[in-house]
Amino acid sequence: MSDGEKKMKPIWYFVGLILLAMGGVVFLSGLYTLIFRVQHKTALAELHPDLWWGAIMVIVGIIFFLKNKTGR
Repeated sequence: MSDGEKKMKPIWYFVGLILLAMGGVVFLSGLYTLIFRVQHKTALAELHPDLWWGAIMVIVGIIFFLKNKTGR
């Protein structure tokens, strides 16, 4: 390939972007419920699973994004 041609991004690049965006939304909604003390009538709500899963999704999204930033 010549230097002027663009390389295709792998699918995992876009999966990383989606995980990063969705994880950010879940994490921010978890922060909102933590700060404003929204009461949930669910089992184990005191563990704040939205914060945990949002953070995990953001971290995995960043990993996927950075590992697949350059095309192959």
